[in-house]
Amino acid sequence: MTDGAGRIVVRTGEAIVLRTWPFHEADLLVSLFTREHGRLKGVARHAMRSRRRFGGALEPMTHVRATWAERPKQELVRLDAFEIVSSPMTHAVDFARVAAIELIAEVLDELPEGAVEDAVFRLALAVLAELRVGRVWMPVTYFCLWMNRLMGWMPELTACVVCGNRVHETGAWYAPTHDGVTCHDDRRPGSFLLSAASIAEASRMFRGTVGGLALEEWPKGRGAELRRFAIETLERHLERRLQSARALQRA
Repeated sequence: MTDGAGRIVVRTGEAIVLRTWPFHEADLLVSLFTREHGRLKGVARHAMRSRRRFGGALEPMTHVRATWAERPKQELVRLDAFEIVSSPMTHAVDFARVAAIELIAEVLDELPEGAVEDAVFRLALAVLAELRVGRVWMPVTYFCLWMNRLMGWMPELTACVVCGNRVHETGAWYAPTHDGVTCHDDRRPGSFLLSAASIAEASRMFRGTVGGLALEEWPKGRGAELRRFAIETLERHLERRLQSARALQRA
């Protein structure tokens, strides 16, 4: 975007760093999810040589206050400076926590460029605040469920999409390649069961906050089938496998 005279526009706003790639000599290409302007990509000049403007702000899922310049008819913005607001690297990390952080970044990086999703931005920050070593499973499940809901991909879990019968007491069946859930009689080939307990857990997550739920004990086994359902629903709509989800499952 430019001003009325077609000149370069400099913007400042909150953003989350998603990914970086080497670009030209010492430059980095950076994918950002901004609060007010959606996802965008920009070039951080000399970022691989000098840490003065960016410091440690280029780690995935770092919350920054970014300054960038938009040029007429150019897709890539010029990234001028990042000020760290919060960084996931200030807390202890292990394989599971790194994989969980990468999963959130990978999902956000699939959002359409320029799509403004303030609710998604707030969700990501809230979930990041609860990701701790040994306590990643609930925040990840919460994030994936809520991403499906916010993007309009979350099916109704209490009724069969084929016959309309209620299924919340007996459990629902879902197929990763189809919309909606079904009863046992109408289940599709390759379907998986989403138990009544998992449906109830999903309802709690949609009513509660990630901070409140984090007060409970959530070992890896708790919510496992719900997490699988949420991730497979995301993958179907994003039309790609989430590699970080595979890594997280190995944790």
